[in-house]
Amino acid sequence: MREFVDQLHSGQAPALRVPGTAVFLNRGEQTAPLAMRANVEHNHVRHDQVVILSIETEPVPRIPADQRILLDHLGPTEDGIIHVTARFGYMETPDVPAALTLLDPTQTEGQLQLDQASYFLSKIELRRGKAPTMAPWRKRLFIATSYITADAAEYFGLPRDRTVIMGSHIEV
Repeated sequence: MREFVDQLHSGQAPALRVPGTAVFLNRGEQTAPLAMRANVEHNHVRHDQVVILSIETEPVPRIPADQRILLDHLGPTEDGIIHVTARFGYMETPDVPAALTLLDPTQTEGQLQLDQASYFLSKIELRRGKAPTMAPWRKRLFIATSYITADAAEYFGLPRDRTVIMGSHIEV
């Protein structure tokens, strides 16, 4: 992920900065979110304030509010890009907008506009390829089970009218 942020700084991934706050959900801080890359590469834009958010489920029932948020500036400060890890216990349903309100505005490289933020989800669709990676029946079963997932926007409590899903596909 830091490599992609460095590309934004160096101009290798040119992007026009637009007003507002964008929240990109991501699995961790090792890679840049697919939706963020697509937004920069295809639309050539990035928001003034970017929050890359990872969710961690801890092996305890509940996480106290004062321990829920971990913040990482990903290198240069004042670029408006931060990585946030929101921690939840296994008995809790993640509420992303509520968790983001716990951020300290003095540490977020600018005022986040959470009441108007756009939320971006990455979706990867699996397709059956011709490569002999596994038996054809196993490919069909694997792809069929990939569709049996919860609606991420609903699960994380994201506002439907401000959530964008950007995707890609992978052949198996």
